[in-house]
Amino acid sequence: MAKKRTLRDYTALGSMGAELILQNLPFVLFLGFLAIIYIANAHFAEKRVREVFELQKEVRDLRREYHSLRADIAFNSRRTELARQLKDKGLGQSIRRQKKVQVPD
Repeated sequence: MAKKRTLRDYTALGSMGAELILQNLPFVLFLGFLAIIYIANAHFAEKRVREVFELQKEVRDLRREYHSLRADIAFNSRRTELARQLKDKGLGQSIRRQKKVQVPD
């Protein structure tokens, strides 16, 4: 009859499984190191993607604000709008004809 093996037999250093693990321990540690690098790289990439999305959102908002301000400036610099704003302050267009000043050479 075959001898019944216990858990102690499998974990003993003299068994074939433990010997195989000890022989390949540097490779197992290398694989563990690669797994840690892989996980760290994934976290780093996710962080960068989130930063890019936030910056894209900020650029969109700033572009909207820029276009809005540009439209306001274009509207406020029209001649009729300037005349209306100056009229509120008591200034207006001159009724008299402008004189041309010529400087002799």
